[in-house]
Amino acid sequence: MSKSDLTINPEELVQAIKSRVEKSQISSSLTSTGKVLSAGDGVAVLSGLSEALMGELVEFSKNTFGMVLNLKADEVNAVIFGDYTNVKESDEVRSTGKILTVPAGFGLLGRVVDPLMNPIDGKGEIKKSINDQEMNLESIAPGVIKRQDVRTPMQTGIKIIDALLPIGRGQRELIIGDRGTGKTAIAVDAIINQAKINKSLIKGEKRVICIYVAIGQKQAKVAQVVGRLEEFESMENTLVISAGAADSASLQYLAPFAATAVGEYFMNQGEDVLIIYDDLTKHAWAYRQLSLLLRRPSGREAYPGDIFYLHSRLLERSARLNDKLGGGSMTALPIIETQAGDISAYIPTNVISITDGQIYLEPDIFYSGIRPAVSVGLSVSRVGGDAQIKAMKQVAGKLKLDLAQYRELAAFAQFGQDLDESTQKRLERGKVLTELLKQPQYSPLQVEEQIAAIWLGMNGYLDNLPLSEIDQVTKNFVRNLGKLKTQPLASIRTDKRIEPKTEEILKAEADKIKQLNT
Repeated sequence: MSKSDLTINPEELVQAIKSRVEKSQISSSLTSTGKVLSAGDGVAVLSGLSEALMGELVEFSKNTFGMVLNLKADEVNAVIFGDYTNVKESDEVRSTGKILTVPAGFGLLGRVVDPLMNPIDGKGEIKKSINDQEMNLESIAPGVIKRQDVRTPMQTGIKIIDALLPIGRGQRELIIGDRGTGKTAIAVDAIINQAKINKSLIKGEKRVICIYVAIGQKQAKVAQVVGRLEEFESMENTLVISAGAADSASLQYLAPFAATAVGEYFMNQGEDVLIIYDDLTKHAWAYRQLSLLLRRPSGREAYPGDIFYLHSRLLERSARLNDKLGGGSMTALPIIETQAGDISAYIPTNVISITDGQIYLEPDIFYSGIRPAVSVGLSVSRVGGDAQIKAMKQVAGKLKLDLAQYRELAAFAQFGQDLDESTQKRLERGKVLTELLKQPQYSPLQVEEQIAAIWLGMNGYLDNLPLSEIDQVTKNFVRNLGKLKTQPLASIRTDKRIEPKTEEILKAEADKIKQLNT
């Protein structure tokens, strides 16, 4: 056989493929139905379904549904929702021609539901109205033209966050830290604070609808969160979506997308939404489990290569729409759990690069008794002062610098060298400000109360007090201001700045503290 006999003529090859395609006749039944080749661990390998689309809903026998996640040359892979033990080899499967949607409406507020919006709180069926919509699980994020600047504050009620790491409506701010450092506590306090604000709205302010998504959490923890929200009357404008640790990986994968779809419904109605993903680390674990079962190639730390795209397309949907589209917004607070404080791991660095800043909770600060345990040096908000009212800027301008210098000097002072007088003063001032910013859980403060408390500390009125008395003195100062007929706190809230008249009232009240302690 000569060498030329092994050479393939490209034209002949193309012609051969064309003739094969023309002769082959695909059964029409294969385009809409197929069979299960194998099933287990929440995923199924399917034959047929030659016209299946990525993300399409498929129906198995016994009223079980799944979603297409892999399209291969000769088979389709799908994840199964619900009890996957009902799906057996050789069962028939039918394509529906639809992508997965979830029902959205104002009847969901005050309820606890699963990712498919089925109630799980024992309070009966969810009320429906003519304005309810079926929302696509995934949708394209609003483009630049549809958005407007993030400049309206989303007050968390936590002094150190609202003063140093302000969050704006439409922003994505990551909460990151080790297990048990208070990440969920910050999120719950933010929801409680929205309920307090919603009950005392003034002209020009809009209410905030809250969505809390529990991904892979124990049911006891979710029940505890719901119980706290009910205790503080915060469930009226809140929706809780739970895909617990005992639920399938497919439901845990769906949960944040379903929550975001519902959030988009409210945003499109002109509402402001706060959505909390607790947490995206467990969401990444669920997606990794599904991907490995679907035999996708694994990458770094066994995560699939598209894990970054998964979270980016989720979080990019949070935005503030322009006024032509109703001016609604969706603010995202994703939570990420780190291992031994390692924020350079794969999933933490992914989400840090997607979001507009992070609130890092440091274990050493937490165990030293400072709560919330926010690390000023490693935390940042890239929106910054745009999401603060002028009154907060007036009092908190130097606060971050003072705290950062204190943390650095405190670490240096541990070595025991003799310190000069100015350094000692900075250390003492730092201790006072750190004590001032401590805040117990479930006690968020209105923005005007925060401003008054920080003003008191920044103007030196707390400097000569024992650290143990700072909290009580600050509370008394704020309480006394609220009792004054001149209403300085109300003036700060309505004017959004500390006017000279208001500052005179603050000084007069603060001087009483000074006289008591001289």
